[in-house]
Amino acid sequence: MNQRSRFRAFLWFLIGACYFYVARDVAVRIALGLGSGVWLELINRAVLLILLIAGYAGMAYVGQKQRTPIKLMGLARRSGWQREVGLGAAIGWGGMVACVLPVALSGGLIVTFFTGWAQLPLLVLDVAILAIAALAEEVAFRGYPFQRLIEAIGPVPATLLLSVVFALIHLGNPGSTAASTFVTFLAGCLLSVAWLRTRALWVGWGFHLGWNISMGILFGLPISGLTNFSPVILSNTFGPAWLTGADYGPEGSAICVLVLLALLVVVTVATGDLKHLYAQPVVVPGGFPVDLDAIARRQHEAAMGPAEPVAPQLIQIGGIAAAPRSESTIPAPAENPAPNPPQES
Repeated sequence: MNQRSRFRAFLWFLIGACYFYVARDVAVRIALGLGSGVWLELINRAVLLILLIAGYAGMAYVGQKQRTPIKLMGLARRSGWQREVGLGAAIGWGGMVACVLPVALSGGLIVTFFTGWAQLPLLVLDVAILAIAALAEEVAFRGYPFQRLIEAIGPVPATLLLSVVFALIHLGNPGSTAASTFVTFLAGCLLSVAWLRTRALWVGWGFHLGWNISMGILFGLPISGLTNFSPVILSNTFGPAWLTGADYGPEGSAICVLVLLALLVVVTVATGDLKHLYAQPVVVPGGFPVDLDAIARRQHEAAMGPAEPVAPQLIQIGGIAAAPRSESTIPAPAENPAPNPPQES
C-alpha cells in the first residue's frame, strides 16, 4: 500500500476506536432504559455487541467498499467454525487450569458452594453475559479497527499497539496492578495472533470465553477483579500475590505470565492448519494482462478447424505407377451413343 492508503486506513482506525467509546456509552444508556437488576448487564453487553457489529459493518461498506463486511470482520460462518470456537475454548480452559493448579496444590484455595435452585438461572445468565461480552471485546479489539491498523502500520506494530490499549482499558478494574496489566497485554497479543493465523474471531472468542468461564464460574475466582460471576462456586485465595494474583484474580499472578507465554506457542501450533487454509498471502498479479480464455479458444479452433487437402498419392497398377485421375478428367459417356454401322460382307 502507498502512503496515502496507509494514512486513510489509519484514519478509519481512529474513527473505529472513537466509535467504540461512543457505542459503550450508548449501550449503558439503552440498558438503563430497558432493564434493571440481574438483566441489566446482559442487556448492556448485547446492545454493545449489536452496535459494534452494525457500526463497523457500515464503516467497512462505506470506507473500504466491502460487500460482506461482517464476514470480513472475522465473523464468517465458514465450514468448521464451531470447531474453531471449541479449539479456543479448550486452550483457554487448559490455560486457566494451569494457573489455578499451583494455588490449589499449595493449599491456598478455599472453595464455597451455593446449592440453592435459585443459583441455576443465575448460572445460565452469567454464562450468556460472559459469552456476549467476550465476543464484543473481540469485535472491538480484533475486528474492524485492528484490521485497519494492520493496513496502516503492519501486523506486528498493530498487535503490540492494540494489546497495549487492551491492557490500559483494564487498569480501571478493581485490584489492578502492574502485573495484571502485563498479563492483559500478553492476552491481547495471544488473541491477536489467533486472528492473524485464522483470519476470523472464532478461535479468539473461544479462548476468551473458555478462559473467563473457567476462571469465574468453574473455579469461582475474580475475572479481572470482578467477583459477580460466581453464582455456584466462590473461591477465596490466600498466599503470596505472585502466586494467587490477590484481589485481581489469577490474571494478576506471575504464574499467569508463564502460562500465557506458553499458550502463545500452543495457539501458534494448534492453528497451523487454519493458517494454511485462510491466512496465506494474497497473490497480487503483475506483468502484462493476458486473456487466457482467448488464447485457449484460439488453440481449440486451430486444433479442431478444417484440415488442409492432402496431395494425391501415386497408385501402383500392374507394375506401372500411375497417378489417380480425378473425376474431372474422366470423359463423360455420350448421352445417346450411335449404333455401330453394319459391316459389308
